[in-house]
Amino acid sequence: MTEHRPHHQIQTDDDDEPTHHHQRQHGHPHFQPKMNPHQRNMHMEKPNMANPRYYAPMNRPKREHYLCLIITLLLLGIIILIIWLAYHPTKPHFTVASAAIFGLNATSPPLLAVTMQFSILIRNPNRRVSIYFDNLNAFASYRDQPITPRVMLPPLYLEKHSTVALSPVIGGSPVPVSPEVSNGLIQDAGYGVVGLKLALLGRLKWKAGDIRSAHYSIYVKCDMLVGLKKGFVGQVPLLGSPICNVDM
Repeated sequence: MTEHRPHHQIQTDDDDEPTHHHQRQHGHPHFQPKMNPHQRNMHMEKPNMANPRYYAPMNRPKREHYLCLIITLLLLGIIILIIWLAYHPTKPHFTVASAAIFGLNATSPPLLAVTMQFSILIRNPNRRVSIYFDNLNAFASYRDQPITPRVMLPPLYLEKHSTVALSPVIGGSPVPVSPEVSNGLIQDAGYGVVGLKLALLGRLKWKAGDIRSAHYSIYVKCDMLVGLKKGFVGQVPLLGSPICNVDM
């Protein structure tokens, strides 16, 4: 004999149906762990790397600062370039206009006593910049060896686009030289043509308005051929145009 058990029907509210339906679809309800207030704040403050606008309020002032700095540097560079193009100084020009010899004596041991005078023209080619010279000294050499002692020249000031003439007397005191220099100079004087070099060393600085530059070293070398005969005293002819090179 079969026993029939009553079927009990489970009554559910309509509000529970979505929950059971969700459980049937996913197998388990969605679980979110509880967080304390400190963890919740950390979770909310964590930056969203996928959203670049998160950092925009922090980067915008830096970008503006860098942009202003770059613009300022560009403007400053343009101003410096304009000033440099307008006031960029050109080296002074040196010219030997004449030469004279008042004595040429060689003794033993090889000592050479030469007294010479040169007329030198110094020209400032700059129209906006003047030039100061100081510690300027001059000497003469033969075959790259000095044959006169150095002579100090007075300080010079060249106005804009101006020329100054100097006529220093160089030498007089015996100078020790090599036998090759002593014999070669006497021999060339016998031929009537001597190759000499006039050298000037010193410092200069530029002046543009109220602005003065630092000191710059200057070295001037003027190579020349002079018509010199043994025993002659006085002005000697310059053979050709002496070439003066200015190194700074």
